[in-house]
Amino acid sequence: MLNTRGLLVSLEGIDGCGKTTQAEELRGKLAQNGIACILVREPGGTAVGENIRQILLDNRYSPSLQAEMLLYMAARSELTEQVILPALFDGKIVVCDRFTDSTLAYQGYGGGADLKFIRFLSRKATGGITPHLTILLDLTVEKAAERRGASADRMESKDVCFHQRVRRGYLEIARQEPLRVNIVDASGAMEHQSEMIWQIVQKRIAGRFSARSGYEF
Repeated sequence: MLNTRGLLVSLEGIDGCGKTTQAEELRGKLAQNGIACILVREPGGTAVGENIRQILLDNRYSPSLQAEMLLYMAARSELTEQVILPALFDGKIVVCDRFTDSTLAYQGYGGGADLKFIRFLSRKATGGITPHLTILLDLTVEKAAERRGASADRMESKDVCFHQRVRRGYLEIARQEPLRVNIVDASGAMEHQSEMIWQIVQKRIAGRFSARSGYEF
């Protein structure tokens, strides 16, 4: 991990778990507390990344598993170099709606791509940065499908077995890295989830930022 002044906080989970809403809530709480922060999403966040996003999520396209994985890596490389790293070196907190764990969970555990190869490519695409903290919003596949409703993009419309493998993959990542990955039950009220996430984030960042910058929580 590069020695930067800022912190990278990622939110992860299966489609429909509510992570995008919670990422926005977290960004808002940080800003309200006077903490410099930005919110980014994957894939996306740059001109190249947003165009790649359109390809990856469009039901008209059917890229191979390897092509899909490489497209995600290309978008991530652009986002890291152009947005995330400058913000981290500037001392900001970067809230990321998905990051490297998504590729492990979706293309790796879900699609069957080699996990070691994904980790290798992720290091190359990001220059070796990993989230300082990851919030995993865990929700059953059935409940997530209910929340998504009838409208679904290419990834959301994959079968139930795929999404079950993705969820199990996320839980395995959390088991392997308990110090980084914090699991939050996403089945409850949005407000309760938001408060749980805020408590986790406060504990992680208070010591790093309060003494240096005078931030109060």
